[in-house]
Amino acid sequence: MRRRIGLDEVLAQVPGAEQSTAAPGQQREPHTEFEFELPRGYVDDDGTVHRYGAMRLATARDELMPQIDLRVKENPAYLSVVLLSHVITRLGTVTDVHAGVVEQMYATDVAFLQDFYERINSEGHTRAAVTCPHCDGTFEVDLAGGRLGES
Repeated sequence: MRRRIGLDEVLAQVPGAEQSTAAPGQQREPHTEFEFELPRGYVDDDGTVHRYGAMRLATARDELMPQIDLRVKENPAYLSVVLLSHVITRLGTVTDVHAGVVEQMYATDVAFLQDFYERINSEGHTRAAVTCPHCDGTFEVDLAGGRLGES
């Protein structure tokens, strides 16, 4: 005989799962900012390493503005630097993340941020609503994982 498990038990077994608070048919407020941890970390002028930060979802304007930036016109590879500087909302204690900050990051961190940008903007989020096949309970799981390469 199969034992019926409750939603709380299912959530306890799924790392990063949260119970959905939206009633059926209601929309939840969209999640627009995502936290990250850089593989190496940005080292500021004082020698402080900043590894934790947040990135917001990109708007159409964010993706269009670099196209008219003179630095991007002169060097198309600079596009990702300008784009990332628009969507990173904080990096450790640094709240003014501009192109100069992104330029000073290690290449591995920039590659990580490019991948992170793609993941959160490709479908608008990294969380998926799922339903337990045993109890019909609904909850969310984070598909992005905590670090680059995880899922």
